[in-house]
Amino acid sequence: MFDLLSMAVINLPRFDPVALQLGPVAIRWYSLGYIAGLMFVWWYVRRAVKKPGAPMSATHIDDFITWAMLAIIIGGRLGYVLFYNFSAYMADPLAILRVWDGGMSFHGGLTGVVLAIVFFARKHKLDLMRLADIFAVVSPVGIGLVRITNFINGELWGRHTDVSWGMIFPGDISGLPRHPSQLYEALGEGLLLFIVLQLLYTKTTLAKRAPGVIAGVFFAGYGLVRFLVEFVREPDAHLGLMDIGLSRGQLLTIPMFLFAAWLISRGMKTMRARK
Repeated sequence: MFDLLSMAVINLPRFDPVALQLGPVAIRWYSLGYIAGLMFVWWYVRRAVKKPGAPMSATHIDDFITWAMLAIIIGGRLGYVLFYNFSAYMADPLAILRVWDGGMSFHGGLTGVVLAIVFFARKHKLDLMRLADIFAVVSPVGIGLVRITNFINGELWGRHTDVSWGMIFPGDISGLPRHPSQLYEALGEGLLLFIVLQLLYTKTTLAKRAPGVIAGVFFAGYGLVRFLVEFVREPDAHLGLMDIGLSRGQLLTIPMFLFAAWLISRGMKTMRARK
């Protein structure tokens, strides 16, 4: 075990998960993370579509935000049910509707958004790959904000560690320092991935000449960061690690790598065909 007396650990204070109470309505930090992320997507894309040759109009993004919000909620909830606690929810199906009890899956929410983009593009006869690229650029901001709210809520913490920045989370009965894996994800899946994608979108011609490549980089970048951080993130207590030593989160990144490879390959073929 760790010698706590010889370590400079950080005791994380207990934050109230409710950011704002308006009478009977409780607005949680987790909800604010999603709302702020969607507002940033709306602002960024609305600003981007003012430029000539944009893949959609301002009216389109106004409409799509509603689609995205529903896709995140429905996809995230169903993903958690299917990927993380299927047997428990089958024993009590009505619990699926109790979203206020917690339980959202990023992979489920992402799948929901991907489907929403596909259906939206078909309905409005828009270029699917160009839509995918522009939404890929802004998605890391929303992801990073939600990871920060995970940290504020003291949930999804990391495994025990002896690093100097290890944190003791309120509610952790072990009382031992852990990796602040939520912050690792906020930095890697959020800030750093956003910077990379933003540079690719604004400083290269990939968005115009090879549509789909930037979306592919998003999937590959997120998958890589998530796969690596899972080595220091505490696995779900009711799941643990698989026999091969990987977590459920790591297993779910494998389809992301395959999808990323397909998107990048498709985009590069389009670019070569246009030469």
